[in-house]
Amino acid sequence: MNFSFSRKGQSALSFVILVGLITLSMGVTIALLSSGFINSGYGFQAANHAIALAYAGAEDALMKLARNKDFSSPSAYSVPVGSESASVTVTQNSPTSGKATIVSTASYSFWQRKVQTIVSVNSTTSEINVISWQFLTF
Repeated sequence: MNFSFSRKGQSALSFVILVGLITLSMGVTIALLSSGFINSGYGFQAANHAIALAYAGAEDALMKLARNKDFSSPSAYSVPVGSESASVTVTQNSPTSGKATIVSTASYSFWQRKVQTIVSVNSTTSEINVISWQFLTF
């Protein structure tokens, strides 16, 4: 009897299984990398959305100050932006007399962003000048 064919089949089967496992591991690696890139892209978009909401809140406070130089809101008020909102506080005479501090906070999908704006308010002309506009960390 000749058993040489069964040994060739055994080695061919081992080779096919090895190639299959390598291909499968490459496919799983590519899928995991793609998922990571998609998630990081979504996180970047969500963070930008949160900062845009915070900026919108600060701009709203600037508009309120332009209309009424004595506007103050030590407790936060909400600024709706689409289906989201920003929480804004305006403190007069802070950090010094004749200045106002605006703090706007917004959240979007686990991302929180905070913006602080300090403006000078001219008591006679009601002119408002932005002194600083900065992104704050929590």
